[in-house]
Amino acid sequence: MVLSRHAHRKDEHLSLAEKFYTPQATSQFDQLRFVHQSLPEMAVADTDLTTHLGPLTLPVPLLIEAMTGGSPRTGQVNAQLGRIAAQTGMAVASGSQSIALQDDSTIATFTPLRENNPDGLVFANLGAGHTVAQAQRVVDLLAADALELHVNTAQELVMPEGDRSFHWLDSIGETVAALNVPVIVKEVGFGMAHETLAQLASVGVRYVDLGGRGGTNFATIENFRRPAKDFDYLADWGQSTVESLLEAQRVPDVTTIATGGIRHPLDIAKAFALGATLVGSAGQILHSLIKTDEATTVQHLLAWQTGLRTIMTLLGVKTIRELQRQPLLFSPELESYRQQRHLN
Repeated sequence: MVLSRHAHRKDEHLSLAEKFYTPQATSQFDQLRFVHQSLPEMAVADTDLTTHLGPLTLPVPLLIEAMTGGSPRTGQVNAQLGRIAAQTGMAVASGSQSIALQDDSTIATFTPLRENNPDGLVFANLGAGHTVAQAQRVVDLLAADALELHVNTAQELVMPEGDRSFHWLDSIGETVAALNVPVIVKEVGFGMAHETLAQLASVGVRYVDLGGRGGTNFATIENFRRPAKDFDYLADWGQSTVESLLEAQRVPDVTTIATGGIRHPLDIAKAFALGATLVGSAGQILHSLIKTDEATTVQHLLAWQTGLRTIMTLLGVKTIRELQRQPLLFSPELESYRQQRHLN
C-alpha cells in the first residue's frame, strides 16, 4: 500500500514521539511537595476516583490523551488504545482527524477507538479553524462524547509544511456554540497563559486541555524533520504543565485538563491539587505500548489508579474534589514564577 504524504507524516510523528521520549520530564512537578498527614482516619477503599467534566461523569479521572490515526499502522495503535481504555475505565482521545475529512479511506484508522471501547468515553479531535460542519463530522465518526480542538501554533511554525497564518478564536467560539457535546480547546505541548485562557473564555470555551511543556515536544519533533535542523532554540518554548495550572487559577470559570509530562501517580495527585479536573497522558502510554505490550500497559495504568488512591489515603482525602483543595509547597523557582506572573 502506498501511503499519502499526510499518512506518512502520521507514521513519522509516531516514530519520532518514541525517539524523543524521555522519562525525565520538565513539567516541574518535582518542584512541588505535599504536606504528609499521619492520621488519615480512612481506608484506601474509602477513596472515590469519580470526576466530572461538564455533563460527563468519568469513573476514573484519567485520560488516554490524543496520539494518532490516519495510516494502517496508526489504526492498529488506535485499536489497542480503545481496548486499553475499555479495560481501565479511562477516557480516550483520538489523534487529529483532519486527514479523515480529506481522505475517506483513513476513517477506518480512527473508528477502532470506538469499536473497541463501545461503552466508554471517546473524545474526537480536530485542529482549530475548521468549520462547524467539519467539527460535527469528526464527532459523528466516533460517536464521540466530547471534541478536542487543538491549537498548535508553535508546532505549525516549526513544521516544514506547517501553517503560517493563525486566526482561530472566532471559529472556536462558533463551534462551542453549535455543538451539543463539550468542546475542549487543547494545547499540544506548549502550555497556556491566563491571557489565552481569558480569550477562550470570552468566546464561550469552558474546558481546556493545558498541554504543558514537559511531555512530547513537537518543536523538537518538527525541527528534526527540517533539513537544516535550524529551530533547536525553541526546544524549551512555552509554559510547563505546572506553570500552566498556576496560570489557569486566574480564570476560574474554565475547567482544566492537565497533560504534559505526567510520569506517575504523584504527578497526577499534584495536578489535581493545582486545580485540574482530569489528568491525561500520551507519551508514557505510547512508550509502554511500544516497549512492552497491551496487557502490560493495562496493568501499568491500573497501577496508576492504585497509586492515586494510595496518595489520597496518605493525605486523608476521599474524593478528587477534596484533593483539589490540598495545599502544596512550592520551590523558590515556582514561587518566583508565581509572583512575577501575579498569580498569588
